Amino acid sequence: MGLSDREKEWADRARRFLKAELKRADIGYKELVVRLREHGIEETEASVTGKLNRGTFSVAFFLAVLTVLGIEAVTLASL
Repeated sequence: MGLSDREKEWADRARRFLKAELKRADIGYKELVVRLREHGIEETEASVTGKLNRGTFSVAFFLAVLTVLGIEAVTLASL
């Protein structure tokens, strides 16, 4: 079963938010992988690239990236 249109919209918003925050922090996918590993999360550059290009990732991955970036709060309006 695929995602509904509304779910796809939210996934796209989350994807765009993370990509913009990574760019703002000047952190590439390779560096993100290193930082995620420092937090005990094993990802590869290819898996991170795929997740962020598709916009399909778990809330755990989303929260881990926020932690890596030092983002402590996100408003829904910012998504």
